[in-house]
Amino acid sequence: MSLSIVKSFLPRSVVEISPRGEIDVDTAYEVREAVAEILAKGRPRRIELNMRLVTFIDSVGISAMVAGFQTAEVSGVKLVVTEPSRFVHRQLWVAGLLGLFGAPEPYFAGAAAPEVLPGA
Repeated sequence: MSLSIVKSFLPRSVVEISPRGEIDVDTAYEVREAVAEILAKGRPRRIELNMRLVTFIDSVGISAMVAGFQTAEVSGVKLVVTEPSRFVHRQLWVAGLLGLFGAPEPYFAGAAAPEVLPGA
């Protein structure tokens, strides 16, 4: 499967990058390039990497995310991950990088957060 990336400009100087597909050794550079392209055009307050539609990510993909984070940070821009798929969430957790990317909760399609009952 290939990777496609959609960039959206949101209110309050936020840019959302939404990859769809697999981020691996063959496609990771596209994530780095998307962040670099946004920073070359201006300085948003925040870049949100929406990972909801990412079905797979390997160590090279995670490395590209860290490189994007560092590039944004040098430019004074905050880069966070939003709505990671369960797979992405698990990979970031295993790598010890959830906190770096804003400690996002995993995305659950069509389901509200489970209700916690008193005493449970």
